[in-house]
Amino acid sequence: MSLFARKSIDELRADAFSEGEHALKRSLTASNLVLLGIGAIIGAGIFVLTGTAAARNAGPAVMISFIIAGLGCLFAGLCYAEFAAMIPIAGSAYTYSYATLGEFIAWIIGWDLILEYLFGAATVAVGWSGYFTEFMREIGLNLPEAWTQAPINVQGTHTLVRNPGAIINLPAMILIMLMTCLLVIGIQESAKFNNFIVYVKVAIVLLVIGFGFQYVDAANWSPFIPPNTGEFGEFGWSGIVRAAAVVFFAYIGFDAVSTAAQEAKNPQRDLPIGMLGSLAICTVLYILMALVMTGMVHYTQLNVPHPVFVALEKAGEPLAWLRYFVNIGAIAGLASVVLVMLMGQPRIFYSMSRDGLLPPVFSKVHPKYRTPYVTTILTGAVAAIVAGIFPIGLLGELVSIGTLLAFVIVCAGTWYLRVKEPNRERPFKTPLVPLVPILGILTCGFMMYFLPLDTWLRLIVWMLIGVVIYFAYGRSHSVLQRTGHQVFEAEPSRPNFTHEDDHKS
Repeated sequence: MSLFARKSIDELRADAFSEGEHALKRSLTASNLVLLGIGAIIGAGIFVLTGTAAARNAGPAVMISFIIAGLGCLFAGLCYAEFAAMIPIAGSAYTYSYATLGEFIAWIIGWDLILEYLFGAATVAVGWSGYFTEFMREIGLNLPEAWTQAPINVQGTHTLVRNPGAIINLPAMILIMLMTCLLVIGIQESAKFNNFIVYVKVAIVLLVIGFGFQYVDAANWSPFIPPNTGEFGEFGWSGIVRAAAVVFFAYIGFDAVSTAAQEAKNPQRDLPIGMLGSLAICTVLYILMALVMTGMVHYTQLNVPHPVFVALEKAGEPLAWLRYFVNIGAIAGLASVVLVMLMGQPRIFYSMSRDGLLPPVFSKVHPKYRTPYVTTILTGAVAAIVAGIFPIGLLGELVSIGTLLAFVIVCAGTWYLRVKEPNRERPFKTPLVPLVPILGILTCGFMMYFLPLDTWLRLIVWMLIGVVIYFAYGRSHSVLQRTGHQVFEAEPSRPNFTHEDDHKS
């Protein structure tokens, strides 16, 4: 039994189009996938991280930080797109690693993705709770602080302490439970809800950019790169790169598109469109938003939970009407991010269970809604508890490093498979291989290097827990290790879809 046994790509492709009691319902179009990606990307980055990264690390040059983070995502996204078109199956980087680098690496990346999706959903839910509480206060409803704050706080960089007076962050928990119910009901219903929210928040972002440019004071951009304070990562070029690693959290949603591969109508064509299209649109919006916010108000004033609101206040009465829309956009926008994050994690569990690395209950599909309802409910329950207890700072730092590691492995896998199987059919081909994968590895690895030591230590501890679970359960129950093949419920249907009727299950 080899730790690095690889799954057959031909069998993976057959499984992607098989039908049976475990089959997911194919109902998502290319536009649905683009909007899912935008729904996951436009959220905390626009409404929170742009201001805090500018104030703490990069100043007006946070625009460069977004470009660096965006390039890292572009290189990784091109590699993701090749895999997603070639292996259109739920599981994202986990499945891609299984087909290229072997089972043990696949388990590591699957365990790592829990940091991205489950903890990511909890992180954004905590941010949503802050905006929601502030909105309630503005309309005259003051929610008790004891029920809107985490009972645990972080003192210094790693010491957990009791937050006096706080009981639990109830709004964050309620949001996650509502999004979980929606995801159980169906992926198409969830996509329609997400589409509506995406239109609302993109419209509000465009309003802020359009009206905000009229109130930009160029003096706020000077110096564009503030001098380093003497501390590594506080302004100067080290601050720009540190900020890139911080704002990278804003981009992690685009790979959630690949987790919906088995629910896409034409995955080989639509998945690359969904991932790269959403990434391109959001990168442009982030850069424009960073320019407007640091131009409207001095970057030192943006270290607040609601920096967009602060920038609009600086403009005074002419833009007072827009502040209410920004609050609504933030509340709606962050909710859609939570939705997409909660959509991704159950599908990772679904794939790992199908492979025998997790118990069979993790791959159960609802007989009516055709969704992985057991893992969706489990993910929602754990995410709600985490969001209710822990602060946003502790959660957020874990998410970025987990995602960066996943991107490094996907880039390495693309390069490896091009060398190992150069003649394999690839509906979408990453250009300039091995240059693009190497640049992806270097860019993402560089940003990982700039994250704090405590974040690395937490990642190592999390991975050690995962290794113990793999050797205690996954290795002995692995379908591939026991049979050498993947198990299907029924004969696979045609591997290429061209008409909508072909997707009915």
